[in-house]
Amino acid sequence: MTNEQNNKYNLEERTAKFGEEIIKFCKNFPRNEVTKPIINQLIKCGTSVGANYCEADDAESKADFRHKIGICKKESRESKHFLRMSAVAVPEVKDQARKLWTEAKELNLIFNSIYKKVK
Repeated sequence: MTNEQNNKYNLEERTAKFGEEIIKFCKNFPRNEVTKPIINQLIKCGTSVGANYCEADDAESKADFRHKIGICKKESRESKHFLRMSAVAVPEVKDQARKLWTEAKELNLIFNSIYKKVK
């Protein structure tokens, strides 16, 4: 397997990369009354996915792990929402937003699956 294929299954790396891409994406936004809150929220939720996954990885109990994975699930879903809003606010970033939205969706599906399996 190539490094890129390995990283697809390495959630710590994948969520960190997602956060990095969200930051790069937001750096190119024009700043105005509409985009400032979208940028702020998108950076918060997009980078939170990886931070909470790291927390889950070091969980103190099964319940703590499930709780942190639940947060990852919520933050990845919120990322999808703000990526959609960003495409409306700045139409010229629509294609890049769509790629990030797809990654947020995949992460959300992964975290949903993990969450359901941990009882």
